[in-house]
This record gives sequence, C-alpha cells and structure tokens, in this order.
Amino acid sequence: MSAAPTILIVDDQPINVQLLKRKLEREGMRVAAAYSGIEALDLVRKDKPDLILLDVMMPDMDGIEVCQRLQASDDTRSIPVIFVTARTSKEGKIEGLNVGAVDYITKPIDLDETLARVQTQLRFVSINREMLDLQRRLVDARRASTIGAVTQGIAHNLNNLLGVVMGHLDLIKAYYDKPEQVKKNAHHVEEAIGRIVSIIKQLSLLLVKTNPPLAKGNLQRLLEGSVLRFHLENNLTAPVTLNNPLGDYSFDTNYEIFEEVVAKVLINAWESYAPDATARPISITTEIVERSGNRRFLQIRIDDQGRGVDPEIRDRVFEPFISSKHTVGVGMGLTIARHAPRNLDGEVTLTDREGGGASATLLHPLEQKMRRIGDT
Repeated sequence: MSAAPTILIVDDQPINVQLLKRKLEREGMRVAAAYSGIEALDLVRKDKPDLILLDVMMPDMDGIEVCQRLQASDDTRSIPVIFVTARTSKEGKIEGLNVGAVDYITKPIDLDETLARVQTQLRFVSINREMLDLQRRLVDARRASTIGAVTQGIAHNLNNLLGVVMGHLDLIKAYYDKPEQVKKNAHHVEEAIGRIVSIIKQLSLLLVKTNPPLAKGNLQRLLEGSVLRFHLENNLTAPVTLNNPLGDYSFDTNYEIFEEVVAKVLINAWESYAPDATARPISITTEIVERSGNRRFLQIRIDDQGRGVDPEIRDRVFEPFISSKHTVGVGMGLTIARHAPRNLDGEVTLTDREGGGASATLLHPLEQKMRRIGDT
C-alpha cells in the first residue's frame, strides 16, 4: 500500500495498547487505539482501518461480539481482524476463526511475531485492493477487443491461484502448532501471491490507453535499457548481442511501452531453449524499412536459436495465456508484446528462423499519428 496503513488496536489494558502501538509505529504504520468494544465500533465507522488487532476478553462487549458486528456490515466485513487472546485451547481459537477473524495471537504477546502476522495480512489487503481495482478496470475496458479474451484467462488463472492460497492457508490453520509445516505452507502462499501480482502487473500494459504520450528517444539507449530490464525483471545475466547500425537514431516513442515490449520478447527467446542449455544466444538487429503506403518503420528483429515456434500453438501464440509451459499464471508475455505496440500503430510478428530457432520482428512507425508530450 502506498500510504501508511492504519492499524486499530482494541484492548482494555492500556499497557498492551502502548507496547503494540510503539512497535507498529516504528515500522511506519499509523495506529489508533480503542479501550472497549463499543469505542472500537465507533472508530471503525468514522475512519475505517486497514487491519484490527482485537482483544477477545473485554468487559461489556467482548471481541467475539465486536467481530460478529463487523462481519454483519458490508462496509466493515472486508477489514481483517486478528484476535489477541489468552485462550490456548484449540476450541477457543477455532471459535474466533469461525466468527470471521483471519488470524490469532496468543498472550503473552511476542511483538516480533505480532509484527510479522500484521505485515502478512497487510499484504493480503494490498493484493485484494489491486484485484478490486483490476475488476473495475476490466469493466471499463470490456469493449476493447483484446480484453474479452484476456478476462476468461485471468479468471481461470486467478481462481486456480486463489485456490492454492486458500488450500495452504487451511493447512496453516490445521497445523498451527507445527512450525515447519507452517513455514512450508507459508512459502507456497507467498509463491502464489507473487504470481497473482505478476498477472495484475502484466494486465496493466494491456489496458494502456490509446494515444499514449510520446517523447524523443535515443535508439541505442532504449535498446540497452530494454536489455537491462530483461535482466533485472527475470534475474538473469544472459548475454544479448546488439547489432544496431542505426546507433543513436532519434525517434518519437513511448519509453515504457518500447522497453517492456522488447523485454517481453527477449524473455520469450531465452525460454525457447532447453532448460539445460548452457549457451542461449540472442541477438537484436535494427534497420529502417518501408511498408504499406510507403510508410517508414523502425524494424527490430530479435533472433534466437532455440526450439522455434511450437507447432501446437503456432496459430495462437499471441493469444492470452497460451503457453507451451503448462504452468499456472504464465502466457501473457507475447499478448502484451503484440497489443502494446498497436497503441503506437506498430506490430509484432513471430516466425520460425531459417537454420533453427525463431525470429520476432517489431515494427515501430517513424511517422507518428499521435501527439507528442508538450504538443497541443
């Protein structure tokens, strides 16, 4: 979350509130405090926190009732509640989970453990908000030709990944008293969340508005930036040969779209090799070409010597979530690589390369129809 998250601590013991407040504030979080269930509900109505640390045993209204009331309202149901309880019995903890709590902390409180649990739940909050934003953006863009096909693939992949997350969370709850099992399942949850975030980030490029802003770009620097992006995003050091006779050629482009597209095609080229391949030669070659209507284009050709285009997906290689890797959460790279340049009136094609491997050709128009940054 970009802004500091707000944590509401609810406990009738001021010393417990102060200890937790100091710990969380040192980590950059905003902290509000309530000393009764009724006060907590009033605070939640006025300023919805991102997460609530809720003591179970309180006079007048205990934590169980507070949680039930939060769950009964559409406005507060989505706020995660972590119970702070002195109960050590399995039945007591299950009761808390059954009324809507997402986790529990046992007294006496371990501040480092509490911080770790709070941070984990805040990550889930962030993911949920991104997914809600993604839903809104999909509704707004449903008339776009690409989005219809992407939506079905996203729903399938996200449902699979959320199933993985929920399954391992259930295992964490079942084996909460076995640290190794908890650690193992938590690792699987983090991996699945990472894939969800990756899908959301990739989709953002498919929702780029038409007529993106343009600025003068230096070809050599753009190519070097694209290779660097390919390396950093994929944690690779694979060499890429640049054959750029055009040198510092200057042209109008969108930096983000250009570098992202080239980086996506580069990772596709790298993955075309067998997993045990020690050498994976990839080259980039540039030239100016003319196409329909005598329009001039910058042509960027990316060659590899891998397995070539899989015959089973040859006709569908640019469709969303089409992949020969059969792994949940992949398959949008080439879709983005084709769709994003079309916002610049460009194109991307992929063909088998004579002598083995594949050639991806990116065409970037040199006579732009879109306005540049600063144009009126």
